[in-house]
Amino acid sequence: MRTSLKATLAAAVAVGALVALAPAIGQDRPESILPPGFGDTTPSPAPASRPNAPANAPQPTRPTTPTQSSPPSSTTPSPSSAMIQPLPSTTPDGLPVPPPVAAPAPVDPSVLARYEMPESARRSLETVGPVTASEGGLETDAFGDADGQYVETLMRRLTAPLPSRWMSILLRRALVSHVDTPSRTNGADFAAERAWLLLRMGESVAARAVTQNVDTFNYTPKLYQVAMNASLATGDPAGFCPLVPGAMRYAPSRGWTMAQAICAGLSGNPAQATPLIATAKRRNVASGVDMLLAQKVVGAGAQGRQAVTIEWDGVDQLTAWRFGLAMATGVAVPDELYASAGPQVRYWQALSPSVALGDRLAPAEAAAGQGVLSSAALVDLYAATATDDDAQSGASATANDLQTAYADRNAETRLTALRQLWGGKDAEPAYARLVLTARAAARIDPTSGKADADHLVASMLTAGLDRTAARWLGTVPSGSDAWAMIVLSDPDTYRRLSYGDLASYSGGAGDSALKQRMLFAGLAGMGRLSQSDIERAAQTLGVRIGAANAWTRALDRAARDGQAGTVVLLSAIGMQAPNWKGIPPEALYRIVGALRAVGLDGEARMIAAEAIARA
Repeated sequence: MRTSLKATLAAAVAVGALVALAPAIGQDRPESILPPGFGDTTPSPAPASRPNAPANAPQPTRPTTPTQSSPPSSTTPSPSSAMIQPLPSTTPDGLPVPPPVAAPAPVDPSVLARYEMPESARRSLETVGPVTASEGGLETDAFGDADGQYVETLMRRLTAPLPSRWMSILLRRALVSHVDTPSRTNGADFAAERAWLLLRMGESVAARAVTQNVDTFNYTPKLYQVAMNASLATGDPAGFCPLVPGAMRYAPSRGWTMAQAICAGLSGNPAQATPLIATAKRRNVASGVDMLLAQKVVGAGAQGRQAVTIEWDGVDQLTAWRFGLAMATGVAVPDELYASAGPQVRYWQALSPSVALGDRLAPAEAAAGQGVLSSAALVDLYAATATDDDAQSGASATANDLQTAYADRNAETRLTALRQLWGGKDAEPAYARLVLTARAAARIDPTSGKADADHLVASMLTAGLDRTAARWLGTVPSGSDAWAMIVLSDPDTYRRLSYGDLASYSGGAGDSALKQRMLFAGLAGMGRLSQSDIERAAQTLGVRIGAANAWTRALDRAARDGQAGTVVLLSAIGMQAPNWKGIPPEALYRIVGALRAVGLDGEARMIAAEAIARA
């Protein structure tokens, strides 16, 4: 019945439109080409009442323009008189009239929340993190009975990025794990500290995943702040739009004030965004390039209808706000501005899909050397460059050499391509290039690659190919860098080395004395030297492995209690240095031993081998 009524109304409107248009044929004014209804100022007819509705049920009133107003008819009852009219007992068809329904009682917000998110879908703050143990994370009891405020303090004071690629990978794994919230801390605040450390490490995507693992109604002021930074680091300002109402209530700030306008624009509501922007300007909430970037994001939304040009002249500092909104709108950030920020911003850039392929290569290599990108991800990026017509000649040449190193049938040709990628036959390759060539190095036969064994083994171990590297043990010279990395990383060796084996290592290229001490510290921490040989080598090499301080005591206690998460944090604190040369061998010895004690043997071996490759 409702359908036929609508069809009748539609037909009547169509006929009326044809009649109205008939006199306009042949007139001089241009005829509108808009579809019917678009641009009309005439109000639509009021919808008909529902069948079988109560006679005194309120009906939608038809809007009228001032020119269409007319005095009320004397036969039309006023609203007050209509409300006291007696209800008829039957409809014209003779059916009983249903009784009027009382106005619904107001709904309790807590009851409504249960329907919006049922109990079964809610996530507890007692265990937070996006990656479970079955997916590669740590066990849920990784922090055991550690004091939560102590753990948060460790994370807050940890300087990142770290000099070790493998330590960074392990730290990321611990921070994204689905773990129990320690005592004396709120689960949302604990997630905020983890995400904030991930952002400082350059792990923007992982940081956002941690913040999004907490239900929005459980957010705290600290988590609101970190969540905004995580969305900006990923170049996704729309990501904080669901948080705006709660943030304005519990953690208001200038950033969230601007977020109101941004989210209104992104939702296709410029009529709301425009006055919000005007109010922000009047109150000096933001100005200069910060305001222009916000306006550009608003204009990028549906029906935004405004173009904003961004000029970086006079801007001397790159902030998360400027980076995030620039990435969201495709605005290129000058290289000199990246120099004003920490290296983690370059890693954010490497993970941003809005950055042009050619502009991502340099930051992507830096991110791969840090552990933010994997070897496979870096190879994929260069593979895409090989088919990009806009790629620069240098990037295309690197992509071609990489393809040759992986796919050529001739082993010597592949080796030549690898040397070219490393910078030449006698050059010391950048660590990121070793990451790039990891699986290509694994395809080289030990007998044909003996002359490049040090670089080939180091390259394989950047991707954790420990068993593949171990095949070279009988081929590489004893006492070489390749030999040292293999005896540290081999997962299947159970025999202990002698003091003579250790003494045969000359230290290879680089700081030979430091590398000798690092090899000793790694072997001792791995338990691959006897106690007597450990004491003898410690005295000979001047490595005070028995020295104790607050850090060693805390690390030993966490390892003894089986707190893998706390051990990882304390190990990272022991590696706070600009590079590997600043890490004492005594610290490496303690770190390797503690990681093995909590079941992180693989990471311990990779970190020990990395010390030889990078010291």
